Amino acid sequence: MALSEIDRQLLDRCLEGKPEAWRAFVDRFVGLVYHVIQHTAQARSLNLSAEDTEDLCSLVFLEILRDDYAVLRRFRRKASLATYLAVVARRIVVRELLRRKAQADSAVSADVADSAPGPEERIADREEVQRLLDQLQGQEAEVVRMFHLEGKSYREISSATGIPENTLGPLLARARSRLRRLAEKAN
Repeated sequence: MALSEIDRQLLDRCLEGKPEAWRAFVDRFVGLVYHVIQHTAQARSLNLSAEDTEDLCSLVFLEILRDDYAVLRRFRRKASLATYLAVVARRIVVRELLRRKAQADSAVSADVADSAPGPEERIADREEVQRLLDQLQGQEAEVVRMFHLEGKSYREISSATGIPENTLGPLLARARSRLRRLAEKAN
């Protein structure tokens, strides 16, 4: 679809800094930007609050305004303005959602690090794990020890024990279940 005459005039008025041009531009495309935000969030299985949606919408329009309408100045006018703005809005929204996710993930990592047990607790936990491991039988105990205490991968455990990699997951699940039952009896 080609650039419509209405959009061409609106674009020209914005780039020339005509009075009320920006307000008309926002009025014309705010629905499109909201739609792009909702569609992008839905595609990523995210539920956005009304405030988050408004923040993202504001961010899109701020990016369009940045550097004297640099985004609009890059528009080649070979497609419809709505199509171009939908692509621009989507890129801005995805970038911001990824930034927020990374920020949230680092905050969670910091919280986990802050709540990590101290050396005394780790020693007590390790002693408890060792006591429980002593109650497991042969290979089961060895696999649990290698995976949980030594941090070895399934491939490394398979090479060391000769147990096929695809049986290690079920073996560990059974061992953990048995360990849970033993720990519950102990408490």
